[in-house]
Amino acid sequence: MITMNEAATPKDKSIAQAISFMRTNRPLRAEELCRDYLSQNPGCTEHLRLLSHALMKQKRFTEAEEKLRFAISLSPDYPQLHEDLGSVFAMQSRYEEAIPELEKAIQLQPALPLAHKKLGQALAAVGRGKEADEEFQVYIDGDPNRKAIIKAADLLDEDKTEEAIDVLQAILKSKPDHVNAMRYLALAYRKGEKKLQDSEALLKSATRLAPDFIPAWFDLGSLLSLRDKRMEAIAAYQKVVQLDPDNAAAWGGLGSAYAVAMYPDKSAEAYAKSIALKPNVPNVLMGQAHVLKTLGDQAEALKSYRAAIKIKPEFGEVYWSMANLKIFQFEEEEVSSMLQQLESDNLTESEEIHFRFALGKAFEDKKDYEQAWHYYHTGNQQQRMTVEHHPLKMETRHSQLKQIFNKEFLQERADVGYDVSDPILIVGLPRSGSTLIEQILASHTLVEGTSELPVLGKLSESIGQYRTDGIKYPEAAKDLRNKDWRAYGQQYIEETQRHRVTDKPFFTDKLPNNFPQVGLLSLILPNAKVINARRHPFDSCLGSYKQLFSKGQNFTYDMLDLAHYYQLYDAMMKHWHEVLPGKVLDVHYEETVDDLENQVRRILDFCDLPFEQSCVDFHQTERAVKTASSEQVRQPIYTGALGTWRRYEKHLDLWQEQLGDIVDDLPEVSRNAGL
Repeated sequence: MITMNEAATPKDKSIAQAISFMRTNRPLRAEELCRDYLSQNPGCTEHLRLLSHALMKQKRFTEAEEKLRFAISLSPDYPQLHEDLGSVFAMQSRYEEAIPELEKAIQLQPALPLAHKKLGQALAAVGRGKEADEEFQVYIDGDPNRKAIIKAADLLDEDKTEEAIDVLQAILKSKPDHVNAMRYLALAYRKGEKKLQDSEALLKSATRLAPDFIPAWFDLGSLLSLRDKRMEAIAAYQKVVQLDPDNAAAWGGLGSAYAVAMYPDKSAEAYAKSIALKPNVPNVLMGQAHVLKTLGDQAEALKSYRAAIKIKPEFGEVYWSMANLKIFQFEEEEVSSMLQQLESDNLTESEEIHFRFALGKAFEDKKDYEQAWHYYHTGNQQQRMTVEHHPLKMETRHSQLKQIFNKEFLQERADVGYDVSDPILIVGLPRSGSTLIEQILASHTLVEGTSELPVLGKLSESIGQYRTDGIKYPEAAKDLRNKDWRAYGQQYIEETQRHRVTDKPFFTDKLPNNFPQVGLLSLILPNAKVINARRHPFDSCLGSYKQLFSKGQNFTYDMLDLAHYYQLYDAMMKHWHEVLPGKVLDVHYEETVDDLENQVRRILDFCDLPFEQSCVDFHQTERAVKTASSEQVRQPIYTGALGTWRRYEKHLDLWQEQLGDIVDDLPEVSRNAGL
């Protein structure tokens, strides 16, 4: 029996191979195959056409045009050759030349749907709008499903999401493999962030069915970024730029994905490529500035921030990003511009909030603390209305953690976890000196400084996630076996490995919000170290109140929420000290500033690390720092941030009332800071 492969002619095999190379984005290999065949069969129009496609993919348009003209001279009635020649002209913006070729293709074969679309685009480009509309309509009418998808897209634009979903589901019911319908249904499911997993499933199915479907890969990269699947998002955007190297938006998305995954050097490269292709996209310029700031290049970061503002003067987020450089001060004309923008009626709520926080920093730098407080306070009041924070729910959660991770529970399971000592966790509250501690440790030759890793929190959420009885973490932790604790410890090490770039034996994990998970950490990684970054409660709370976070930390936008959260934090850390004596080292910011070397020695002793002078000279260490304190830790130790709350003391009666007993227990140097 003869198989199809055995029956296939050399021409068929060559064409199939060339098409396969084109689909896997290997146009140079396809070109070689076509040229090999044409050397023996120079009149094969199919291979001439494929060769032109390979040349177009490589942006070698002149050569592609030459091959197509030669093929047309051999087969003048081959409609796809005329369509391809029209495409080559359109790719070079030679629309007047493209139009007759596309018209010829349609004359020879009216049922060429993409030719109608391309002709419509070319006609629109030369200002022949009415004719363009007619061609677009022919393209739409040629396929009922295409017409339905356009209807669904319009419904999505009008926020009629449920109606759009009905239309798209109907298409997929009759044609389950319609990848464009899958893509638009994924977009519909993504609206409101309610069915993100379904959206992801659809996009992954579409890209599996159509591996070169660029819009689906792009949407998948964006969705995976939203779902915090960092490495998968990077892979999706890499696929887009592999298929379409001139896709500026995809390079920008890749830059963002690399930045979130803490690969700042790769992020900077991707942003640079995006901007080289399309220089005037404000969001991309802002993203580039963010990563340049992370890399310590403040001057270039400011250039990118200011370039974004020049294009989009109402871009409040960029002004706040400049303010967030901390050691930067606005120029007078920038302050005036922000005040003018704030008087405008055209700002979105988000833009106005960003301007208010930026103006708070601007007036603080001028030592006009009344104006500064006004803008910080009103900015927080507005931001609080846009976020969700449930203090009582958080209090209940903390109570559960303390009840379950009690002394008896911890002692019964001591030393059953994964026996490694790699991680040094730095916990606490935002704006309490955790970045300083991280920089001190990362200046040691045996320690790699990573960043704020989301691993421990996600791991805790996974415990009991799929139990059918509905019992979740922390209650579900009671049913874990000894080998489960060890497995979770190993999983933590494996998950954090992707964020590491060196083979140093120790690394930091500086996510302040990990403080409720010290009990869990002690069981899964009994030899991990924990450092608690502490600061005067008023300075800590004020630092957060002056900070507009990109996401999370929703407790920071209300003075009572902040005080309540600090009380929960203080109580939780006292609990860990009681049930896990010696597990946590408290490091007070004020003591570190007052006596740096002795505090450095204390930190290193706790981590079983030998003393190195580089840790005292931490500001000389060159590394990427992503947090709001990135510029400050590149400076020698300074006392200017001690007791800054005193500038706003008359506004802080609530904190005095709520947190006064915690202040009384502070070391003297902390209580008296700023006097």
